[in-house]
Parts: sequence; C-alpha cells; structure tokens
Amino acid sequence: MIDVGLIGFGLAGASFHAPLVEAVPRLRLKSVVTSRTEEVAKAFPQATTVASAEALIADPSIGLIVIATPNDLHAPLARAALEAGKHVVIDKPFAVDPADGEALITLAKARGLVLSVFHNRRWDSDFRTVLDILAGGALGEVMLAELRWDRFRPEIKQGWREATVEEGGGMLADLGPHLIDQALQLFGAPEAITADVAAQRAGVVVDDYFELTLHYGERRVIVSASTLVVSARPRFSLHGTRGSFVKYGLDQQEALLRAGGKATDPGYGEDPPETYGTLTLADGTAKPVPTLRGDWRRYYQGVADAILDGAPPPVDPADALTGLHLIALARRSADEGRTLPF
Repeated sequence: MIDVGLIGFGLAGASFHAPLVEAVPRLRLKSVVTSRTEEVAKAFPQATTVASAEALIADPSIGLIVIATPNDLHAPLARAALEAGKHVVIDKPFAVDPADGEALITLAKARGLVLSVFHNRRWDSDFRTVLDILAGGALGEVMLAELRWDRFRPEIKQGWREATVEEGGGMLADLGPHLIDQALQLFGAPEAITADVAAQRAGVVVDDYFELTLHYGERRVIVSASTLVVSARPRFSLHGTRGSFVKYGLDQQEALLRAGGKATDPGYGEDPPETYGTLTLADGTAKPVPTLRGDWRRYYQGVADAILDGAPPPVDPADALTGLHLIALARRSADEGRTLPF
C-alpha cells in the first residue's frame, strides 16, 4: 500500500486524481493540499487536508506525490518532491519549459524514483478502439488522420488557464498534450510540423484555437482544438487505403467523474451505442464499431505497479517531453508561418 499526497483540489485534483487513486487497491489517498477542507472531508473522509505543499512533501509517510496545480507550478513542486525522495505523478502538461522536463527526468533517474505524467487519455474508450482498428489492419495504410477536440465556450474564464502563455495558459498547453500524445502513440514522432495557433475570442490573451499538421512522409496527421465550435467535428477520423473510421463524441469518463460518479460505478468507461464510430470500407459497406471500454484506473494501477513491483511507468516521462518539444516547435512554426523539421 502506498500513501498518496495530492497537491491541488481543483477540477483535476477533485474530479480525476482523487477518485482514481481511491479506486486503486494498492493506493491510499492520505493528504490533500487545499483550503477546501469540508469538500475533502465529504468526498474522501479518510484523507486529511494540509496547509502547504512543503508540509505535505515533508511528511515521511507519503510515498507518492500527485501534482494537480496550475501549470507553472508543476516543475518546481515536482523537483522539491523528488529531492525529498518521493515518487511523483504530474498532471499534464509535464512542464511549461521543456528544459524543466529534461531536468526532472534526470533527477528522477539519479534518485531511482518513479516519475510519470498523467496522460490519462491513452485509456479513453475511443482511443483504445482506434488502436484496435489500426492493429487489425481494416483501414490499410492510413494516409490522413484527424484528432479533434471541439468546444463551444465563447465566454472567457478569469482563471490561470486563460492568464498568460508564460504561466502555462492557453488551449495548446491544455488540450495539446493529450492530442499530441495520442498522435505519437498511434504514429510515432513526425518528421516535421506546420502549425496555426490563434486567439479567436474577443479579449482573450492566450490561444484558444490551434491546428497542427504532423508530417510523416506522405501521411498527414492533424491535431486540432477550438473553443468556438457549436456542432463538434469528429473526435477521430482516420482514412486509409482500405477504408475509413469516423467517431464522434467524447469519452464518457470525465463527465461521470465530474458529476460525482465513481470509477467503480456500473457502466464506467462504456460508450452508448448511439455514439459508436463507423467503419466504411472501400467497397462502400459501412458498419458501426462497438467502442471498447475506457478505464483511467489503469493509469494509477500502472503507477502502483511501477513503485511496488519495478514495472515501467504507465506513461514514460520521455514521451511527455517529446510532446513538450512539439508544442514549443508548434508555437515557433505558427509565429514564423512555415513548416519546421522535428
């Protein structure tokens, strides 16, 4: 059993990390750094609240620190936790500056500690289904893949996510790590990138739209997100030499957890039949493809296995670092208006 300390009890901490830690038998949520004492007591009565990250990191009983804070605090808090001999999970993005990510990887290796980044979207129901379809070869050679995440949020929220890019704000830093990580898992590192990054809503100071084209020889992989799309485009669309697969709608886990559900609830991670994707073959036949079950618990099960059994971490921080380098290169590509080699 590993005692876990959680730093931050906002959306990520309260709706994602704490419930998932609670759902894994070999992990125990012991302490949370937050001023929301009553909320923690109600939702996780076994956990206590702590006034500061420094006090939590100094607690000798805590074996794993989970960092779910504003993005600019990820690297300094992770460094402090690693230096104190703690294993660390960082919510995405890994860091604001790729150099900080590299330094954290070096430190974790030197101390023999587990360091991982919460790329939970590898265990989305739709992404697992896409992996399965590609493994089965039904699409042939994929020449165009589009991974899109659309929202309609015309209002500007007064929070750190829309403060400044230097503090880790903006959509490219928010949704970009997930989409890029999925693209890397599907197709590996690209040869080059062409990026369009924009601030489209009146008065917004950070990017709220991006479209990145990743180049793999003749193949193109597009990852994109927007805040001004009422009728969302397909979440996944893949087109190959034998067929196409198109899937609308988001994985259901976030909505359930944000509504107060638990990862142990019946039906957790399941996709309703009306949102199954469609596989269309070259001869014109089309059929729905049942969505595989998603399960974010597998991330934290992997963390427990890495700490207690010496297994590889469920997300290698080197993968997250590659994503950070792509995000940095995307900003440069957008600024310069040209395709850049990776």
